Amino acid sequence: MTDVIEPRGAQEKRELPPHVVVLFGATGDLARRKLLPGLFHLFMSKLAPPMRIVGTSLDDMDSEGFREIGVKACSEFSSRVFTPEAAAEFGATLTYVPQGHGAEALAAAVREQLDVLGREARMLHYLSVPPKAAMAVLEMLHEANLVKRSRVIMEKPFGTDHDSAVALNASIHQWFKEEQIFRIDHFLGKESAQNILAFRFANGLFEPIWNRNFIDYIQIDVPEKLSLEGRSHFYESTGAFRDMVVTHLFQILAFVAMEPPTALAPGPIGEEKNKVFRSMRPLDPHNVVRGQYAGYRDEPGVAPESETETFVALKAEIDNWRWAGVPFYLRTGKSLGEGQRIISIAFHEPPKSMFPDGSGVGQHGPDHLTFDLADAFKVSLSFYGKKPGPGMKLDKLSLQFAMQDTDSVGMVLEAYERLILDAMKNDHTLFTTAEGIERLWEVSAPLLENPPPVRSYDQGSWGPNAIHQLIAPHAWRLPFERIWRGRKET
Repeated sequence: MTDVIEPRGAQEKRELPPHVVVLFGATGDLARRKLLPGLFHLFMSKLAPPMRIVGTSLDDMDSEGFREIGVKACSEFSSRVFTPEAAAEFGATLTYVPQGHGAEALAAAVREQLDVLGREARMLHYLSVPPKAAMAVLEMLHEANLVKRSRVIMEKPFGTDHDSAVALNASIHQWFKEEQIFRIDHFLGKESAQNILAFRFANGLFEPIWNRNFIDYIQIDVPEKLSLEGRSHFYESTGAFRDMVVTHLFQILAFVAMEPPTALAPGPIGEEKNKVFRSMRPLDPHNVVRGQYAGYRDEPGVAPESETETFVALKAEIDNWRWAGVPFYLRTGKSLGEGQRIISIAFHEPPKSMFPDGSGVGQHGPDHLTFDLADAFKVSLSFYGKKPGPGMKLDKLSLQFAMQDTDSVGMVLEAYERLILDAMKNDHTLFTTAEGIERLWEVSAPLLENPPPVRSYDQGSWGPNAIHQLIAPHAWRLPFERIWRGRKET
């Protein structure tokens, strides 16, 4: 059966069929912290259709044991109101089958739940498993005859280079059509990512200046305070570039840089994102800084002479009419000074200043439009204005908006909640495509083939000093330089 992609509005008006969610890796950290609490909220809020959840993993337990894990996870990690009554109601939807019991046992457990929900029920398979295990899981679903009337959500990374991405997609397509596959990027599931589209395309004030004539450069900054957090085995074979840039930061870049789509629908939006990727110039290793925090090689499971980067900063270029000559500076890393998700858009300064020396004009850098991609969206527009008093002294001022300032902040869906719900709706808008992923690995090939050496940086800093030469004559906007006003109590 071929899934038809419909505009978002049409999907929301049409009643969704019931779903059996098959959760692979059901006892893992991601499932406990995000997926089970997210499914709990979708179930209790009635945003999702009627559903049953079949968990499976390498752990040998029964359904009762899984229910205990699920209820405990929701109690610890859910950001919503949690009551014993709600826990009991949600727990009743959970069943479990050990993965070691094979495809036949999984098929029996799933079909039992499909019978409970009725003939219209569909399946949503969530692969919360390491990348190396993904193909074995997909083959198991094929053997269990659980491919038809189903969709599959896959976690990153989607390959490690161009050849592996092409091979992975070819293997997936043995059993699943492209329209059945949802490659998840939880960054794009955030309310703030979609607010970029609203900000750009719903406001006549900003879209006319969203180009090289008015914008000098753009910075996408995702520093993390966390270190490896016990993920050394995964990180040693991946590194910051594969883990964060290809799967997250490039996707954010596409939302910032894309042309207006012909409709707010998955097909047109996906096509405009892919146009951005096709227009990206291959990365120049000379425009990349790789770093490794001091002490990384002492982490358990890390090779003594490891060259894996825990930090990367780079300059990306988009070779099209809108963005020719506008550099995009991307930065991310572990064990940095602060955790943030920031997009900074720097506008050109006036060609000539009529203000006297000492007035302060230009002293705090160019005008900036800043998006904070936290769960509760914030945006700030900074500009120069006159200080009160005699003379002509200028200072940096700002207009700010925060989602907390509205009465709708409680309606914000967390990223995984939104993306699971969108997959049920067959809405690919916030997911990546095979074509896009393969093109991004193609763009990355020069860097992967000839990476610059890693440079050491102190934990709690902002990366190696070489990042300043990379962005010169501009400057990085550090998180502590952005002061957000708190909500005023009424």
